[in-house]
Amino acid sequence: MIRPTFISLLAIAAIAGPSSADASIFGKKAPPEDFSVARPLPVQPVPVVATGSIFQAQDGYAALYEGWRARKVGDPLTIVLVERTAASKSSGSKLDSNGGASITPPTTGALNLFNKSDASISGGRNFNGTGAADQANSLSGEVSVTVAQVYPNGTMLVQGQKRVTLNRGDEFLKIKGLVRTADVDANNRVLSTRVADAQISYTGKGDVARAGRQGWLGRFFSVVSPF
Repeated sequence: MIRPTFISLLAIAAIAGPSSADASIFGKKAPPEDFSVARPLPVQPVPVVATGSIFQAQDGYAALYEGWRARKVGDPLTIVLVERTAASKSSGSKLDSNGGASITPPTTGALNLFNKSDASISGGRNFNGTGAADQANSLSGEVSVTVAQVYPNGTMLVQGQKRVTLNRGDEFLKIKGLVRTADVDANNRVLSTRVADAQISYTGKGDVARAGRQGWLGRFFSVVSPF
């Protein structure tokens, strides 16, 4: 009888290749989201019409009710991060039941075959289960993004990222979502709670982040283990 060794199991796994379910174990991930800076669109030359007026629309202007708020592709604005969420859930159940039956046998005659204590039956069952879950997160700060796309109704798709290089690694703060022009204040700032379909990511890369991550062999056995 041939027993599969540890090396042979790893060889079979390497030949078979990772499936879509455990592709992340071997380092393969889905294409990353695009958080790159959106560049302003090239200015199309507008033919100058001699009207004799000092004001010329092709020189660029901002309406009085709009100011200089971000409203075009490539315009920067600041997202103020005020994320704070908390969730708590608990459940409990209890079950208890008992039952019994007994038969009184005759004490005389030919049917006196067993004692009274031998003709009784009883049973019981009980169950007690509890569960609880708590989760909370908080994120504060500011990150400047750019307008990547403007939709016909005035809603803007904004995206951007901030990268901070520290001594032993990098910190990445990325955000992407939809913003209404009306929610942008006069200082080109908008709260993160006003960003629809927000995708906020705060991650790290380097020695510190690598030390807090499980090794690839440990992740492999966590997936294939039946226990």
